[in-house]
Amino acid sequence: MPVASVGDTAESAVTVTEETIEAYADLSGDHNPIHEDPEYASETMFGGRIAHGMLSAGPVSAALAELPGDIIYLSQDLAFENPVYPGDTVTATVEVVETLGDDRIRVDTTAETDDGDVVVSGEAVVLSVPHQSD
Repeated sequence: MPVASVGDTAESAVTVTEETIEAYADLSGDHNPIHEDPEYASETMFGGRIAHGMLSAGPVSAALAELPGDIIYLSQDLAFENPVYPGDTVTATVEVVETLGDDRIRVDTTAETDDGDVVVSGEAVVLSVPHQSD
């Protein structure tokens, strides 16, 4: 299989549920009440429980894995632009925009909800190498 090159794109989606948020809190150890306590969260600027930012960014990692070759994360810059609520589906789209040499590529990353709100934006630098079996 070839490696990723400029112009390649991929996407991945996840529907965020209350159970997903609870599982992420347990896995990450992030028990901020804005994620776990509906009563507390209802009094915040968000008006209710929201997903962890990194949970919202998770589909970016999954989309990167869909690019050709083996993809190894080196760095990721993220901006969290809007909250994600239980019931939202987050779709991440990635696009290879530059080759940097030494198997490194720069990838624009965006995640948005079904209503078109961008929730995460940024760019990643990853290694893109042929699969071991190739």
